[in-house]
Formats: sequence, structure tokens, C-alpha cells
Amino acid sequence: MAIYVDPPLWPAHGTRFSHLISDTSIQELHDFAAAAGIPERAFDGDHYDVAEARYGALVAAGAVPVEGRTLVRKLIASGLRIPARQRSKALKLPLLNRWNDALPAHDALFLDLLDRWGEEHRRYHGRTHLLAVLEALDLLTHPAAPPRPVLLAAWFHDAVYRGIAGEDEEESARLAEDALARAGLPDAEVDEVARLVRLTADHCPGPDDDAGALLSDADLSVLGGAPEAYARYRAAVREDFAHIGDDDFAAGRAAVVRQLLRLDPLFHTSRGRELWLEAARRNLRGELM
Repeated sequence: MAIYVDPPLWPAHGTRFSHLISDTSIQELHDFAAAAGIPERAFDGDHYDVAEARYGALVAAGAVPVEGRTLVRKLIASGLRIPARQRSKALKLPLLNRWNDALPAHDALFLDLLDRWGEEHRRYHGRTHLLAVLEALDLLTHPAAPPRPVLLAAWFHDAVYRGIAGEDEEESARLAEDALARAGLPDAEVDEVARLVRLTADHCPGPDDDAGALLSDADLSVLGGAPEAYARYRAAVREDFAHIGDDDFAAGRAAVVRQLLRLDPLFHTSRGRELWLEAARRNLRGELM
């Protein structure tokens, strides 16, 4: 069990950066980083990016200095490294394949959405989240395919993202209405996609809203992740709101967590409850401790 750091060789923002990892657990890494005064926004899924000025202090605090190649090997061996397919920039091909399953022959719209989901200011609400929602829909409907309006709503539900609750969902829904009407979809289907996008503002579908239940459960499936995955989710959400101070973010995040815990049900499909409910409650309650 150890924390490792490689030399500060990676240039960015007028300095050079090292990578800080654990070979045991993401939680161990977070604990070490917090004790060393490294902010959560420096976390990038399976490592922290740390500026050259911090290198000596990290080594003095107990981080083991290693070469970059050694650090990568240790991260891979630990099982904590995020696969390349789950990193945002590597997802164009798998997302294109899924887009063609939903709305083939509309490449311009796909590229527009891909660009939106890949915007630089996004951390959690990026292409990795989009793919995770699409994969969660597969789990919820297997062996059948998810209904096309639900798939398209997944593509549009965070297509506009500025971190403004309610407004983002409304603008995303309007984007869906305009783009899908121009794509020639029937009015009823366009309206259904937009309705589902708006529903992700509160994740409260009606008791007979099967499509809404699918999308809501898929969007919240991240809450039921394993501890390491949930830690990555929390750190990425913090990065999405890096412009907010720590105290204000902590208060706002606690309010969101309490609201999620009050949702009854949290997951609306029997399959979603089976897959994610127990872990989601454990993860959310853990945030408030």
C-alpha cells in the first residue's frame, strides 16, 4: 500500500505537472491529497495532477517518487486505472455506433452533440456520462432495445450544460425540439423526447411513465456505483463546479444529496432498484457523514 508520484514533466498552465496515484484505493489517494492540501478539482478519475511546486512537499509527506513508466505500470496493476474507452476524448467511435443505432444518416447532428458533450468546462457531465447513461439503458431493457425516444432523450438531456439547474434541462429540451424537428421526426416523437429531457430536472416520473422511469434510473445509475467509481463521480462533480468556493459547494452538494435521499422511490424500475438502490443509499448517506 503506497502513494506514488512521478517527476513534474507534463507542461500546462505555465508550469509542469506530476501525477499522484495510489496502488491500493481511490479513497487512500483522496485522503493523502486532502492531508497534503491538494484540492479535489485536481483529481482526474484515477490520479491527481499536481503542480511542480508541490512535488518536494509530496515526497516529504510520504509519496514514493518513481518514473512515469513505473507509475503507469503500478496504476494498471492496482486495477484502478480508468480504461481508455471511458475517457471522454476516446469515445467518438463507441458513441457514433450508438448514435447510428438511434438515428442513422444524421451525422451533422451527431457531431454537434458530440462537440457539446466534449466541451472543456465539463468534467462529470461529459461524454463518459453520456455513454454510461446509454449503457445503463441497455441494462434496464435487456434483452430488448431501449425505445428510441428514450435513447434520443439521453443524447439531449445534458446537451446544454452550464451548471444551472432547471435552465440547462429547459435549454436542452428546446435544442431537442428544434434539432429533431429539422431532422424530420414526427411531432409526437419530438414532443416526447423534449418531455423526457425536462423530466431530468427532478427525476420524478409519474407512476405510469415507463419511458420517464427508464431515463431517470439510467441518469441516476452513477449513484449506485462501486466505492472507487463513486469517488470518481464525486470528484468530477466538484470539478464541474470549480468556480464555486469549497464552503458553498459543500452546502449545495449536501442539499442535493438530501434531496436524492428523500426521493421515494429513488429508482423507478424494478431492475434499477435491483441493480443500484442499496449501493446508492450507502453512497449518498456516506457523503453526509
